[in-house]
Amino acid sequence: MKKYIFITTMSLLGLAGCGENKVQEQDNAPAEQQIVQSDANPVSIDELIANLEDSHNDQVIVVAHRGDWRNAPENSLQAIQNCIDMGVDMVEIDVRQTKDGQLVLMHDVTVDRTTTGTGKVSELTWEYLQGLQLRDGIGHSTPHKIPTLEEALEVCKGKILVNLDKSYDIFDKCFEVMEKTGTQNQVVIKGGIPYSQVKEEFGSYLDKVFFMPIVRLNDPKAKQHIDEYLEQAIPVAFEFTVPQDTISLIGDFDDIREKGASVWVNSLWPQHNGGHDDEKAALDPSVYEWFLENNIDMIQTDRPQILIDFLRSKNLHR
Repeated sequence: MKKYIFITTMSLLGLAGCGENKVQEQDNAPAEQQIVQSDANPVSIDELIANLEDSHNDQVIVVAHRGDWRNAPENSLQAIQNCIDMGVDMVEIDVRQTKDGQLVLMHDVTVDRTTTGTGKVSELTWEYLQGLQLRDGIGHSTPHKIPTLEEALEVCKGKILVNLDKSYDIFDKCFEVMEKTGTQNQVVIKGGIPYSQVKEEFGSYLDKVFFMPIVRLNDPKAKQHIDEYLEQAIPVAFEFTVPQDTISLIGDFDDIREKGASVWVNSLWPQHNGGHDDEKAALDPSVYEWFLENNIDMIQTDRPQILIDFLRSKNLHR
C-alpha cells in the first residue's frame, strides 16, 4: 500500500485550509518575474515521486497553489504549463462537477469570479461552460478556457505531481479520469476525516493513489489526529495549518519527519504560517527561512518562482 497524506479540510472537519477563500487583494500585485525554462535535464516524474515519499532528504517540495495564477488565469492549462516550465514539483488544482457530470477545474462554487459567466458549477452544463472565458487575477477576461480534469491531467502526465483539491466527494469519478490518462501514480487526493473512516470509504483506492488531509495545530485534537495516523499507517506527509508560530506542536515536525512523514505548510496567507507568508517573502525572500528552520519540507505557495529561486540558492531544490 502506498503511503498517504492526511489533510484536514475546512469542508470536512470545519478547519481552515485553502477553503472557499477568494484570491485575496494580493491579486492586484504586479506579475511575478518572467517565467524561465527549467534545466535542460528536468527532474523526472519518478524522481518527483521518490522525493515525495522521502521525508529524510533536504529537498523542499514546491507546490503551486491553483497553478501559476499571477501569470495566467488560476486553474488554467497555461497556469499548469508555467509551473512545469519553471520546475515546480506539484501543482494544486480544484475539481468540480457540472450539472451533466463533466469534471472541470474551478475553485469557487460559482463561476462568477473567475469567468465571464455566472452561476453555480453544479447547476451549469459543460456546453455552457465551454462558451466562457477565464478571467485573470484582477478580473480581466482572457482567451483561456475552463479546462476539464482530463485535459489538465494530460498536460501534467509524466511531468509534475498533482494535488486535486475539492475532489473527495467525487473521487470515484476523478479516479476514472486518472486511470484513463495514466496519471494515478502522480496524483494526491485531499480529504479530512479520521483514519477509520478513510479506510472504510477509501480503502479500495489507498494502494493506488496518495491520500491527503490538514491538521490545524490550534485544534485541541491536533495531537490526537497526528498520533492516530502515525500509529495506524505513517502517511507520506501531514499538511499543517499554523495560525501562530508559537504553537508547541511545531517542535514535533522533526520527529514526524524522522518517523517517515513529510511536513507540508502553506506560505499563502499569514493565518497558515504564523505570519511568514508569501507577500512578505516577495519583499524579502529570507522570510522563507522560517520554514527551513522548522523542518518543513513541503511548501504550497502563491509565489512559486520566488520560492524556487530562494531554495535553489541554498541547494534545497533541484
